[in-house]
Amino acid sequence: MSVSPAVPSKTPSPLPSSAWAVAVRLLVRWIEHGERADVLLEGLPRELPKVERARVQHLFFGALRHLGRLEKELERWVPHAPRTRVRAVIYVAGFELIEGGSDGHVARVVHHAVEQAKALASPSEARLVNAVVRKMSTGLAESPPVGPATPEVLADAFSHPLWMVRRWMEAFGPEATRSLLEFHQKPGSMYARWRDSSLTPPSWLRAIDVPGFFELPPGRWGDIEPLLHEGRIYLQDPATRHAVELLAPQPEETILDACAAPGGKSLMIADQMQRGRLVAIDLPGVRIDRLLENLSRVHTVTTACMTADLPQLEAREFARRGLPERYDGVLVDVPCSNTGVMRHRVDVKWRLQPGDFAKHARQQRDLLRAAAHWVAPGGRLVYSTCSLETEENEQVVDAFLAEAGKFWTLEKSVRVRPWLSGHDGAGAFLLRKSG
Repeated sequence: MSVSPAVPSKTPSPLPSSAWAVAVRLLVRWIEHGERADVLLEGLPRELPKVERARVQHLFFGALRHLGRLEKELERWVPHAPRTRVRAVIYVAGFELIEGGSDGHVARVVHHAVEQAKALASPSEARLVNAVVRKMSTGLAESPPVGPATPEVLADAFSHPLWMVRRWMEAFGPEATRSLLEFHQKPGSMYARWRDSSLTPPSWLRAIDVPGFFELPPGRWGDIEPLLHEGRIYLQDPATRHAVELLAPQPEETILDACAAPGGKSLMIADQMQRGRLVAIDLPGVRIDRLLENLSRVHTVTTACMTADLPQLEAREFARRGLPERYDGVLVDVPCSNTGVMRHRVDVKWRLQPGDFAKHARQQRDLLRAAAHWVAPGGRLVYSTCSLETEENEQVVDAFLAEAGKFWTLEKSVRVRPWLSGHDGAGAFLLRKSG
């Protein structure tokens, strides 16, 4: 699938006010400028009402989830792709068609898309939108095939790159792959971790089968926001807990979070420790601000934040700040392909290339070796990813153990499959350094 524009637009103009039009403009910027979907959403004006912001995300993410299917359907009816802005109007309308609705839904979607095209494009292009969206409605109403299917059929039906579907079918088998694709095509639930052990969570938070985590019901942002500001909850997928549970931080320990930003796991570590010292490290950048904000919510654990490139970090940097050079526990939650979190990072599947896994693995091996250097004798090291891929999980750990020889042992590991857990995918490995 190609997402390159037929006719590039000029520099994006200021965002309009309606959620539908904002979603179209974001899609244009994503196609033409390669900006990440999550970054585009974070850049929305703060004055945009939260209800409108949620609607923008729903439409924008929905169009990206189904982009392969939408593009193929467009190609059936238009031999030469229209300019990007018109394509974006058609794609957002196409997503609304896929969503379905009551009687008259198609007519309402077509009418609204035409009116939007008049404002966002031109009257002549609005006529094209009218004809194309009407024709696309039949194909987009079709359900995915039932029963066994080829990779080609699954890739088309569930809007994933063919190479990716083939890869997963080989790794997980056809039934699991289909379940994974289905999982990715549904909007993800929002979860929160309850942090305040002194209070009982409100009854409107939906308890799930993971202690301490809750599903956030829609329409309750007015109740959720105060809990966030007060630090009683932290928005977090339940899959993130596995790395921290393997690390098992204890009171009075010294813990190093070696790839810490934006700080969700750092916060969880501190909440479990209650007392002790936590040092968080990551590269300089915007995410450091979020890490510092999260660390500011820690009140009973001594915290410190360092900006550094972990493989280049030297002992004198710790000494200069009066920090320990060896730690009871180290967590290295490495950058990865994000194949375990595609339900939330919806454009990852269109960004990844087959060669990316090997590149990630090389960087991950470097980070794991660097993190291991700071573990005290007898201490523990947890390597974690949000990847489903063996290359980024077992193979990285196996390569490290082959280098480290008798000085390290693998004590336990956890692999989380989204189609089984209902949550994000993850890998976590507990390593022990000899005393």
